Amino acid sequence: MSLRQPSAFIPLAMSLGAFAVVIAHVAAVGVTRQADEGTEAHLWQLLMACQLPVIAFYAISSLLRDRRHALPILLAQAAAWIAAAAPVSLLGF
Repeated sequence: MSLRQPSAFIPLAMSLGAFAVVIAHVAAVGVTRQADEGTEAHLWQLLMACQLPVIAFYAISSLLRDRRHALPILLAQAAAWIAAAAPVSLLGF
């Protein structure tokens, strides 16, 4: 198992994209509360939610075959998910 599998690297890319959306929004608008959720919020929500089935697929398919190689990738996926969610939680969006 390695990051060459799409189910291994796609969640990492989606988390990076969600993090980039938050950073771009903060850079463009600042840390202000808005009356309505904008496009950035919806895009972030989609990126974060849609990667969960991919992570589950990777976990089920790879943990049964080679647990030693699958666990570090799953930990990286979890860390990337938390890193993308942290700014939203910390900034109170």
